[in-house]
Amino acid sequence: MAQTGTLSLAELRALAEAGEIDTVLMAAPDMQGRLQGKRVMPRFFLESVTEDAAEGCSYLLATDIECAPVAGYDLTSWEKGYGDFVFVPDLATLRIAPWQPGAAIILCDIELQGHKPADMAPRSMLKKQLARLADHGLTAYAATELEFILFRTSYEDAWNSGYRDLVPANQYNCDYSMLGTARVEPVIRKIRNAMEAAGIQVENSKGECNLGQHEINFRYGEALEAADGHVIYKEAAKEIAAQAGHALTFMAKYNEREGNSCHTHLSLRDASGKAVFLDDDGHSPSKTFLQFLAGLIAHAEELALLFAPNINSYKRYASGSFAPTAIAWGMDNRTCAFRILGHGKSLRVENRLPGGDVNPYLAMAAMIAAGLDGIERELPPVPVFSGNAYNADLPQMPKTLADAARLFIGSAFTKAAFGPDVVAHYGNMARVELDAFNFAVTDWERYRSFERM
Repeated sequence: MAQTGTLSLAELRALAEAGEIDTVLMAAPDMQGRLQGKRVMPRFFLESVTEDAAEGCSYLLATDIECAPVAGYDLTSWEKGYGDFVFVPDLATLRIAPWQPGAAIILCDIELQGHKPADMAPRSMLKKQLARLADHGLTAYAATELEFILFRTSYEDAWNSGYRDLVPANQYNCDYSMLGTARVEPVIRKIRNAMEAAGIQVENSKGECNLGQHEINFRYGEALEAADGHVIYKEAAKEIAAQAGHALTFMAKYNEREGNSCHTHLSLRDASGKAVFLDDDGHSPSKTFLQFLAGLIAHAEELALLFAPNINSYKRYASGSFAPTAIAWGMDNRTCAFRILGHGKSLRVENRLPGGDVNPYLAMAAMIAAGLDGIERELPPVPVFSGNAYNADLPQMPKTLADAARLFIGSAFTKAAFGPDVVAHYGNMARVELDAFNFAVTDWERYRSFERM
């Protein structure tokens, strides 16, 4: 194997013939960043799929979180018959899936009939922005810091209890605690080692602030690879936790304590591999970086839907919570939406807006689109912010999904960057979630109103 975990077709064939691989997980990221697809036999994959691709129902890019077909999508509908689209495997993503016995996994791009890229497919959206960068001779590098809360409760028991009285894997704040993280090392170790065996290089794991909260961090790499690794890790972590009789959640705000973040780090390099965010003095942000930051700040509100895609996402934005509320950039300042950190060629922007529920392809596509606008229009630098951004008079992130959707749909910038069809598609995704929530009667309402109203 070229590197640990990755596979060529010849290596897959040899492993299948030896009886070591009997299943190929063929998956594509959906709008929520979840992997959807099929389990395929290796012989069929090698003899048919690699030559002719495969097909799947187009409703996979037109459902709600419950995977129910919903109205309002131009891509497909009952009127259009919910036909198929094409799963095109990206052979560069073929790798061992060590958390499942005898399995390999490959990610796919989604195309419409006639091999036309599905513009609203998350992987396609990121590829489009990466192509725009390439036109400038630039490549994006990225990494995500994805937090989760681990419970000593199975997914089935959590469901059956209505998600009440779940037992967190740690009973106290174990942020950076070696003792606290040792309690859950059997599960976390399995996740780390599975990712390494799959060719997704782990840097470290650590505890976080909420009860049972942890994160696993991965090596910085090209943006598409980073997003691919993110969705594979997220799927594997849930499966490994379930195998241990545990459950974990990536939801942005599980309870009133600290939410799950997904800080997204990004930088640009030129064709020679030089870090273009670094000035010639060897340590300061370059003019290109300042223009990129100006674009991020100019469009953060319009792009909130891609950083915070769910109703629950907006409950994470709370003062003093390490989740940002103000749109500003600062040098190693965790109160700002955009934190600048790193030294020399590692100088980069950390976008602190996404939560654990983010779709990484959409977040990275949004960052690149906004930053490119700053570079292409040569936006003037926005002054660095020092101090506590929570208490400052600064532009604020939208407070609700409804506000974010309105800004996203009404933006000339988002239509120019992603296309009006894509903007309408994700605007409808937000409307579907808002309608579902507004129709539901919550426990909060019953507790407040049952007797006292």
